Amino acid sequence: MMKNWLLAAVSATLATGAAAQDKVVFATNWLAQGGHGGFYQALADGTYEEFGLDVEIQQGGPQVNNRPMLAAGRIDFLQTGNLLLSFDNVRNGIPTVVVAAYYEKDPQVLIAHEGQYEGWDDLASAPEVLIGKDGQFSFWQWMTASQGFSDEQLRPYGYNLAGFLNDEKMVQQGYATSEPLYAEKQGAPVDTFLLADQGWSTYASTIEARVEMVEDNPDLVQRFIDASTIGWYNYLYNDPSLGNAAIMEANPEMTAEGLAAEVDQLLALGIIGSGLQSELGIGAIDLDRVQAFYDTVVDAGILEEGSVDLSKVATDQFVNHKVGMDLVK
Repeated sequence: MMKNWLLAAVSATLATGAAAQDKVVFATNWLAQGGHGGFYQALADGTYEEFGLDVEIQQGGPQVNNRPMLAAGRIDFLQTGNLLLSFDNVRNGIPTVVVAAYYEKDPQVLIAHEGQYEGWDDLASAPEVLIGKDGQFSFWQWMTASQGFSDEQLRPYGYNLAGFLNDEKMVQQGYATSEPLYAEKQGAPVDTFLLADQGWSTYASTIEARVEMVEDNPDLVQRFIDASTIGWYNYLYNDPSLGNAAIMEANPEMTAEGLAAEVDQLLALGIIGSGLQSELGIGAIDLDRVQAFYDTVVDAGILEEGSVDLSKVATDQFVNHKVGMDLVK
């Protein structure tokens, strides 16, 4: 039996004449994986359909740039990496806005061989730190400006673990659900340091929509966000089998074991379901935190003061409503 709030939402959908299923194209930021689990769950278990939505999930990937597709109207919602990308959109006059933040913490990490360093502060003594090009122009600048790291340590990361595995003093960047798990599979247990726990306070796995849609069709935006949020609660806290099957169909390289490990990592590190999300629901946005992160990147020299109109970056109109929280078991 559907929950009362879901019945009410469906009734409202019927009443507004949306029962014919509104077509929605949603683009993710990479190939299907555990970090997309809630969206695939909502697709596979019929939640999107119950909210009057015919959703197509369009995968990202190494040769795919979905970002310009949103502003061009070829997709309706876009899963993005973090707020820096949204700041850049606003700075360049691109009419998109963040409408939900599914990761309370950015999954960006540093990893070190287990027991080699006493803690985060000790990493600044590492002889070499591998950082990819994008990171060098974003969080690395914050690390050198305020966290004690220096450019003398910096080495380019080519997204291959070989160098790290062969040098016990090496430190490198990673994504919480990728490199730490891959290193351990190679027999190299690691200590994982989440940048978010040290002050890199951006939201991640944010959802962007066109400003025009938010203004002209807020009901559609609300239904997509509510259904996606419910999908996340069911995927994380109930039976994820339908979502996992859909992910593995979309990306055959995924396995049930690997997806379970990703979810365990997301929960263990508080990347999803922690902080404000534990009070107001997955997807929650604190606009004061958006301001605080902007101040952080300005202080680090990543952006110039006054370069972004923060009122255009994000809205909390569609979140913070505790949707789906009663599904936690």
